[in-house]
Amino acid sequence: MQVSLAEIEERTKAALIAHGAGAWQATEVARAVTRAEETGNVICGLYYLESYCLQLASGRVDGSVEPVVATPRPGAVTVDARFGFAQPAFTRALSPAVVAARENGIAALSVAHSHTCTSLGFFTEQIAAHGLIGIGFTNASAIVAGPGGKQPVLGTNPMAITIPGQDSPAMHADFSTSAVALGRITMAKAAGEDIPLGWAVDARGDPTTDPEAALEGALQPAAGHKGWALGLMVEALAAGLTGSVNSLDVKGLKLPNGSPHDLGQFYILIEPGAHGGALADRFARVSEAIAADAGARVPGVPRRHLDPVEVPDLLWSQVVALTSL
Repeated sequence: MQVSLAEIEERTKAALIAHGAGAWQATEVARAVTRAEETGNVICGLYYLESYCLQLASGRVDGSVEPVVATPRPGAVTVDARFGFAQPAFTRALSPAVVAARENGIAALSVAHSHTCTSLGFFTEQIAAHGLIGIGFTNASAIVAGPGGKQPVLGTNPMAITIPGQDSPAMHADFSTSAVALGRITMAKAAGEDIPLGWAVDARGDPTTDPEAALEGALQPAAGHKGWALGLMVEALAAGLTGSVNSLDVKGLKLPNGSPHDLGQFYILIEPGAHGGALADRFARVSEAIAADAGARVPGVPRRHLDPVEVPDLLWSQVVALTSL
């Protein structure tokens, strides 16, 4: 069925509040869910709402906690999410981080002890809206094995980058360092579909096209050793620099019960004008060359803007049920 963005945001906020979230915290999470649906990122949209609500009810995430922001050094901003949602924590820390980037030319923003942030691009595009380059990293529950291995060690460990443009981002990329996002596997299983070879291995370490066997085994890194190295770098930044947990120590992100996720996100904010370059001109030169090559495009350009959004009937019925509790 077709559902407007306004109704998606309203229903999402109502569902979160009904399960124990505070009003302003629910507003921030609902914005992220709605943005994901608007851009066609269904894995990070309403698909996650039920787990948010179940984890609010069980106490796995604290939906009413107030994040604590600190500036230990001029170019560093930290925020302790206190086992709450990542979106409210980021909102509280964004303004001081932007100020720090403009004053220093570059700044780092670390979010510690948070629930999963789902789409990293939701955050880096907010950084770019201030005219800054935004780069983000986060880890997740262990589901990725190294090339040739079978033991999950890393999460899908995504990274995102948004480069500001004149009226809209000049580039926007948001991707996991695994061959595919975990949600693609679970959606294939639910639909009774096979997955392509190269996405995952089974529990014996053999390549598989069976999504159920993949979920019992491990995902593969993107581009072999290259994606594996990037995933390890993300792990070092997201867990190591924020003091949050390793992917190895996070149980399934959508499990209704258990310990808080306790994940970290790490962002770099760069003020282009502080470095004496010519970002707009140089990137325009590359963009023009890409545009002249039929079939090629700059990642994230143009951004998708869906309104209304096509939502599966069963999923929307679930959303409505969550708001009526």
